[in-house]
Amino acid sequence: MSVESRWDVVGVGANSVDFVHVVPSFPRPEGWHSKMRVARRVVTCGGQTATAMAACARFGLRTLYVGAVGDDENGRRIAEELPRHGLEASGLVQKPGRNQSALIILDETTGERAVLWDRDDSVELGAADLPLAAVAAARLLHVDDVNQEAAIAAAHCARSLGIPVTSDLDRMTPRTEELLRAVSHAIFAEGLPEQLTGERDYERALRRLRRGHDGLFVVTLGRHGAVALDGDRFLRAPGFAVDVVDTTGSGDVFRAGFIYGALAAWPLDRTLRFANAAAALSCTRLGAMAGIPTLDDALTLAERRA
Repeated sequence: MSVESRWDVVGVGANSVDFVHVVPSFPRPEGWHSKMRVARRVVTCGGQTATAMAACARFGLRTLYVGAVGDDENGRRIAEELPRHGLEASGLVQKPGRNQSALIILDETTGERAVLWDRDDSVELGAADLPLAAVAAARLLHVDDVNQEAAIAAAHCARSLGIPVTSDLDRMTPRTEELLRAVSHAIFAEGLPEQLTGERDYERALRRLRRGHDGLFVVTLGRHGAVALDGDRFLRAPGFAVDVVDTTGSGDVFRAGFIYGALAAWPLDRTLRFANAAAALSCTRLGAMAGIPTLDDALTLAERRA
């Protein structure tokens, strides 16, 4: 499929090769927690937007991922892995340098993880790298906050054409507010609204952000689900109880579930319920892309709460 084709969703953002180290408990600077044997090591592929787009493809959406890869072994691994998830290589731009990779410390008891990531600055997707014809041919654009220049440029292009833009806003940077203004559906990681507003309460934080933005706001809350501000209406969508193996990538799968519901024109409460179900199921397997559930499984879990 060429970039001129009609896409349900185009994703612009990060990919990663994840080196997962499963340990009995999170390391601490004192006691037995300061030195422990790794129980298991796994190399898997992930990254915010790459994982979200792989999930969109698995849910049956026509999906294009746009991102930069290094010219190293990890960059080649990503290029080989994406087609296995229904994503073609036409959206990849190869750059000289080390591809993004992450050292993930995973607590085998709780499934919670810490992520330490790095890449060469040269492996940065820029605005000049964007296939704007593909963006213009999408029903929806999704961006993250790793390649911010490209994300902002792509979002402006999409919004100028009336195309909705969802987002993965995960961290506070000097350009976070600019990126926020550029998107129509701001999906925040837990804690970021407080950083932006100084308000710890989610509803107060989102209502403060509403003063400068008329789009939809969503905050992911892990096992507690999500909250949203739609116009003046504040919603809470509880999460699902599952046996957690690995939370890596669950936020990315949530965004894919949200995109699926948005494109299906579902009511917001149903969209959030489905996104929470998909994210919960992704936590029951190890790995970001490896943990993506099927559409049927996510629908079945979501409907149990309906």
